[in-house]
Amino acid sequence: MGAEGQGRYVTAAGRRGLTRFYDSIVALTMREGLLRGRLAEQVLAGLPGSARIVDVGAGTGSFAILLAAMAPEAEVIAVDGDPEAVSIAREKPESEAVEWKAGLAGDLPFADRSCDRVAMSLVLHHLDADGKRAALAECRRVLRPGGRLHVADWGRPQDPLMGAGLLALSVFDGFDGLRDHAAGRLPRFLEGAGFAEVERHDRLRTAWGSLELLSAAAG
Repeated sequence: MGAEGQGRYVTAAGRRGLTRFYDSIVALTMREGLLRGRLAEQVLAGLPGSARIVDVGAGTGSFAILLAAMAPEAEVIAVDGDPEAVSIAREKPESEAVEWKAGLAGDLPFADRSCDRVAMSLVLHHLDADGKRAALAECRRVLRPGGRLHVADWGRPQDPLMGAGLLALSVFDGFDGLRDHAAGRLPRFLEGAGFAEVERHDRLRTAWGSLELLSAAAG
């Protein structure tokens, strides 16, 4: 999914020109059905009626569309800064169930305490340390008290093979943003942003490394 990182905008696929191949890459290398299914279940657990769910860095929109299909009473809003990715998303079946907004992780187009859930899937590793802090601060700002943030992103490799996968990914996405993930520091960033109850729900093996599903509560 797209994000602004290290002073430049990073597309969902890591490099411009690859966005149209992003869905195929994810499907082939990242256990897409398992990842999105588990993340969606975690986002929707205990969701209040008529809730607002925001998918930050939604990229080509597959996860936001899944959320809207699983929670038809909820307001699902997808935010991304890449017009090409959003154009691809809008062409997908059932995309009309999602509201599409232009925006970046560090400057979300929502009022304070106006959202019940925020999801960030494969966004934070595109950002350097300051970018991660800014994005997480924005997520906390827009979440209502008791709302939850859900993150799917890379964690510390669990074995040499997963380490090799993450090193290969850095060729496309750069290592500046991945450094803290490789060191297992992502939960600390959530805590540093003021989130409570930081929890790791899953750790999935993929071709690119260990993918972690985390959640945390807004105060």
